[in-house]
Amino acid sequence: MKPTVHFGDETIEATAFFERTQRAAAALTAAGIGANDVVALALRNEPVLLELMLAARWIGARWCMINWHFKAGEVRHILSDSGARVLIVHADLVAQMREGVPSGVRVFAVDPLPRTRAAFDLDDDALTPALGLDRWDAFRDDQVRPAPAQRTPGSAMLYTSGTTGLPKGIRREAATPEQLQLALAMCRTALGIAPDMRALISAPLYHAAPVSYIVQAALQNAQLWIEPRFDAEATLRLIETQRLTHAYLVATMFQRLLRLPPEVRARHDLSSLRFVASTGSPCAPEIKRRMIEWWGPVIHEAYAASELGYITHIDSHEALRKPGSAGRAIAGVALKVLSADGDALPPGRIGTIYTRQAATPDFDYGPDAAARAKIERDGLWTLGDMGYLDDEGYLYIVDRQSDMVISGGVNIYPAEIEAVLAAMPEVADCAVFGVPDEEFGETLLAAVQPVAGTAPSAQQVQAYLRERIAGYKVPRQVVFHAELPREETGKIYKRRLRDPYWAHLKRRV
Repeated sequence: MKPTVHFGDETIEATAFFERTQRAAAALTAAGIGANDVVALALRNEPVLLELMLAARWIGARWCMINWHFKAGEVRHILSDSGARVLIVHADLVAQMREGVPSGVRVFAVDPLPRTRAAFDLDDDALTPALGLDRWDAFRDDQVRPAPAQRTPGSAMLYTSGTTGLPKGIRREAATPEQLQLALAMCRTALGIAPDMRALISAPLYHAAPVSYIVQAALQNAQLWIEPRFDAEATLRLIETQRLTHAYLVATMFQRLLRLPPEVRARHDLSSLRFVASTGSPCAPEIKRRMIEWWGPVIHEAYAASELGYITHIDSHEALRKPGSAGRAIAGVALKVLSADGDALPPGRIGTIYTRQAATPDFDYGPDAAARAKIERDGLWTLGDMGYLDDEGYLYIVDRQSDMVISGGVNIYPAEIEAVLAAMPEVADCAVFGVPDEEFGETLLAAVQPVAGTAPSAQQVQAYLRERIAGYKVPRQVVFHAELPREETGKIYKRRLRDPYWAHLKRRV
């Protein structure tokens, strides 16, 4: 638990960072946080965020990440549902969250570092609403007594994305010593975690996968370069100048890297890279192929979820041989594709994916016992993802159950269409979903964000797809957007696009 942390020009050596973590653990204890209590963190990517996660883990507490984009109502739900006793928040975010803080929750403000202010174009006026609140740095530095002895390690309390309702808190049981060892092996396979790694993390740490990545790397005493936000050219520059060996990147970051001018891409030496982990959202086969051609066989993808842990893994060589696959089951994983009746389906047959990772402790959704019971079948769990296994055991994910479109009685899986459309040179990103249709019940619509400087027509998009997929999968409508609504991880808020088309109806399908 002694990483060396780099943030711009600042380097916090391992011993100094460990001391800061211990001081933070003592401060959390002084603030009333004990074993199994929850501390909420609404912070951008900075060293203090990793410091607090490790401090909470040390005293056996849970840390609950809050998306720093959230407003008062969203914050109120998570703080109330989680039972958090303390909220630590960047000072400029206090104004948008303050009304959502329940009474009894103690709030500490953290002034963003100059590099963070520059990255997000913050000025001093943004910090004014935090006046009068306790300052975390001062409170932490006042704690001089030793931190409590290490207990059963604490863990993250994650919230689902809430695409079908309010986010649900995942309350996981404490990991056994055996599960902690299995988790390390799981993360070595899926994320490339290694003691000698020199790793870049620029994905926002309010998401489950980046949190898993940075905590596991820190526990292996790695060297970590934390970036306040992703920048494509800066990423290449860091890899070259710091001789980075590892990175966590998602599919949207790959696309942004590939859109850099050829002369920019060619000028950087990336030969130090050994393992680039990607998870959280699927990467289109064409995008992955182009990244492998550029960076070499260092691209690794994993299928995972907050509830499930890491389930499958695929390396670059396998990805080129099995384009579109999410890989094979990681050691310790039980994986089945079941029919609606619960029967195991043969290779090639699409069904619901059920799985269990031995390294992942059981969990509940708090008082929502019905939601927890709904995802389990014969000891396996599902999030409603649809897919199939091939005859070599490679998993292919075709969609989430909730995204499936039934048009004229035919099941259509939008993810398949999106993967094809994403490779069109004029398409920066896209989302395909069902909209009402009097004749067919639902028909497909493609929301397309064109590449800057291009102006494809709906007919061109349809013609491109028609050459590559069956005609009934080609969206009848194509709507263009200057920018699709998304989180920083690249996940598109598809429901925001879809809901207006259904607003006048009582049904959603």
